[in-house]
Amino acid sequence: MVLREKEVLVREIHHRVKNNLQIISSLLNLQASCVKDKAALEILRESQNRVRAMAIVHEQLHRARDYSRIDLPEYVASLTTNLLRSYGVEAKVVTVKLDVEPVALTIDTAISCGLIIHELVSNCLKHAFPGGRKGQINILLHGEPGGFRLSVRDNGVGFSDTASGGRRRSLGLRLVNILAEQIDGVVRRKHNKRGTECVVRFRETRQKEAA
Repeated sequence: MVLREKEVLVREIHHRVKNNLQIISSLLNLQASCVKDKAALEILRESQNRVRAMAIVHEQLHRARDYSRIDLPEYVASLTTNLLRSYGVEAKVVTVKLDVEPVALTIDTAISCGLIIHELVSNCLKHAFPGGRKGQINILLHGEPGGFRLSVRDNGVGFSDTASGGRRRSLGLRLVNILAEQIDGVVRRKHNKRGTECVVRFRETRQKEAA
């Protein structure tokens, strides 16, 4: 009985966290409706998408049997679908191909990993396919000795070293580095005229035990 009560309590906590994050997302959307400046609108939209990325985790946990781990394939699929919808990109214009191993990560690792994917895919959608150019984004996540390897690659316009300064210094890419550090990750980028690839090798962080 005690175990059952604990499961119900944990499920309710994730449900409430998800609802609170959705409220924050709605408030950001409401604020965006009052903003005319394009740069400010972009910032609000990106913040809203980050909140949604975290809400998806708690939505999954609310429905899951194991409340301590996230199913990565389902999470990444939900995440990318939300991003395409948010940026108004049709699937027939930019295709997202997923190759994600059916692994389950702890909540802390999954949130960091999900936010890294969010930032990298957002960067692709904003910069890789200008003027309605068609293309493809590949997301690969596989286990390897000692950890995991995440790759986000596009076949867009690419960018040169001399022209990439603005993008490299963007908030999104700075966040990728910060988030990677939280999961003992190492970030490596490749960019040329055939597109861009970002590879993050990371380890799973241990779930903190409740006192």
